Amino acid sequence: MDRRKSLKSILLGGVASGLAVHGCKPKAEAVAEEVAPVEKYIYGRTPKEKKRDQELFEEVFFNKHEKNTIAVLCDLILPASDDYGSATDAEVPDFIEFMVKDLPELQIPLRGGLMWLDHKSNLDYNVEFKSATEEQQKAILDTIAFPDPEIPEQEQPLEIQFFSTMRNLTVSGYYTSKMGIKELGYKGNMPNVWNGVPDEVLAKHDISYDEEWLAKCVDQSKRAIIAEWDDKGNLLT
Repeated sequence: MDRRKSLKSILLGGVASGLAVHGCKPKAEAVAEEVAPVEKYIYGRTPKEKKRDQELFEEVFFNKHEKNTIAVLCDLILPASDDYGSATDAEVPDFIEFMVKDLPELQIPLRGGLMWLDHKSNLDYNVEFKSATEEQQKAILDTIAFPDPEIPEQEQPLEIQFFSTMRNLTVSGYYTSKMGIKELGYKGNMPNVWNGVPDEVLAKHDISYDEEWLAKCVDQSKRAIIAEWDDKGNLLT
């Protein structure tokens, strides 16, 4: 199966949570300089939600090194194709940054997993994960990308749980972006013409439409007209 088609099937998979990855606290580094403007995401948001989004956007969790590592990892999980861009083209690292602030229970597992990647890369290749060659990076990921289906998810090694979470976040972030939705071909809810209950169903129940009401309720030429009633509840238009 095509890699991108395989990953699309993961889109509705739940993001693993409640993981625990131990490790030393990473050294402080310069954090990302830019914060995504909340105005970019205000559609369909209540004032309370907008306020909370603004607060989250103003926070920074991942440092620059972690954010760069996430970008490399996301593009290894979902690289560009001939027709569509990669995960980073769809700003998936920013999506993941937002998610760990929205769901704090993801913070320790993801930060710990990123530390594991660097530790493993340094042991095997004497270089940080993001600076390793693509072949070396894939060799590391091959050791954690295939969980044992016979073992419950919460009992998998922590590094495998980490990669499953990152894979779910990457695919979810990409296929809910403008680019990913375009690739899926999703058009959203489309208006349709309803001609009422089919005649055979009406006949089965020995009922029929009142012709006057039928014209008012199903006349497609009047579909944009807002219904009005008189004081006695009679439909006017």
